[in-house]
Amino acid sequence: MCHRVTPVTMEELQLALDLYQTTGHARIPKDAIAPKDAYPGAKLPTIVRSPSGGLAAEELIWGFSSSQPKRNRVFNTRLETALSQLRMREGMWADAITLGRCLVPVRAFYESWTRTASPAQDPNPKTQVRFTLEGFNVFLIAAVCQGGEVSLITTVPNKTVGRIHSRMPLVLGPGESSVWLSANFPKLADRSAIRLTTQVIPQQQ
Repeated sequence: MCHRVTPVTMEELQLALDLYQTTGHARIPKDAIAPKDAYPGAKLPTIVRSPSGGLAAEELIWGFSSSQPKRNRVFNTRLETALSQLRMREGMWADAITLGRCLVPVRAFYESWTRTASPAQDPNPKTQVRFTLEGFNVFLIAAVCQGGEVSLITTVPNKTVGRIHSRMPLVLGPGESSVWLSANFPKLADRSAIRLTTQVIPQQQ
C-alpha cells in the first residue's frame, strides 16, 4: 500500500491550474530545491471539482478518519472495493467514489519491498522503492475525497510495481485525468501500459 508520496506545493498547483485555465495546458517546473515527502495525516495539495464544474486546488488531509476507536486513518482505497460499494450504494467509499473523485499531483510515490519476489531478489523487506512516471517530473494519482480528507486509489499492479508490491496507486497517464473525473473511470483499472521508473532507497540504519 502507498504510504509515502512526494507532493507538489499548493503554490505550484495553483500556478499550474491558473495556467491550465488560460492556455489549456498545466505545467509544473522541475523542483529547484529538494521537495518534502508526505505521509498519512499530512495535508496533500489536491485537484478537486469546483461547484461551478471546473477544477480547483485544495489542501486535504491524507487519510479518511476511521469510525473504529484507535484505528489509524484509511489512506488507500482499493478500486475494486469502491466499485463494489458504488454498485450496492452503501459502504465507506460509496459517496466518495460517486461524488468525490479527485486528483493528487506528485513527483513520486514509494512502496515497501514485500515478499512477492523470491528471497534472492528481496534485499530487505523494509527497503523502500521510489517510483516516478517515465518522461514526467510530476504526474497524477487518482483519489477520492470527502469532508476535507483524501484517500489514494489503488489497483492491481503492473509488472514494474508487481515485482515489489501486490498493489499500486492508480497512476494516470497523459489524457487520463479527464477519464477519472468522468463516468468512464472504471476502465482505468488496468495500469499495464503505465511506464514507471524505479529507484531503490536503502533502509536507514
